[in-house]
Amino acid sequence: MASKKGAYENTASDTDFRKKYDRAEYAQKAKDREAKEKEESKLRYEAKLAGKKYYAPLTGEETLTQARASRLDVSQNVGKVMLMPAGAATGKKGRGAGFYCEACDLTFKDNLQWVEHENSMQHLRAIGQTGEVKKASAEDVRERIERIWERMQEEKKDDVKTLGERLEIRKEEEEKDREERRRKRKELVERQRAEKEKEVKIKKEYGEDVRVEGEHDEDDMMASMGITGFGSSKK
Repeated sequence: MASKKGAYENTASDTDFRKKYDRAEYAQKAKDREAKEKEESKLRYEAKLAGKKYYAPLTGEETLTQARASRLDVSQNVGKVMLMPAGAATGKKGRGAGFYCEACDLTFKDNLQWVEHENSMQHLRAIGQTGEVKKASAEDVRERIERIWERMQEEKKDDVKTLGERLEIRKEEEEKDREERRRKRKELVERQRAEKEKEVKIKKEYGEDVRVEGEHDEDDMMASMGITGFGSSKK
């Protein structure tokens, strides 16, 4: 029986397209992971016996702790709807509804716990920091103060206005208000003039006896109330 050939005239079986895995490599990875978990469990147990909190051991590649370059935005998810699968988070472990820390794979239900965690040693070790702060010299403090001052001046530059600028802005606002009132008065006059011209045209075409809609509403209302006039009956 002739063997099947592929598109490139080479013999192929039904399972040749599947990815090949190195069993020895993955077995070694599983063995290393188990050894690491066993060592971590031992360190956690020893820390618990000593009455201390467990932290991941230092690897020597950590950096000194530095101040955050940006502020923590606790309102970024306000008004948003997030879909979470059932059982996505067990307690704080895993991603769930709330403030999620990707480095530690933990979810916190309120912003106070989240901010406290961001400053904790557990989080600092997870992001590769030692938790120790570099001692600043007088020159470093001076440079930082200058940078903060320059940033504050840049932020206030757009808000600071002289008295003349404020008066000019107020004058422009008042002029806009007057222009709006003039426009409304003009529209009212134009509408009344158009209605008057329409009445004159109707009476001119059909005579003085024609009733224009709305023209005799007041007289009709007085007649329905039995009021014929307010003139004196004395001769």
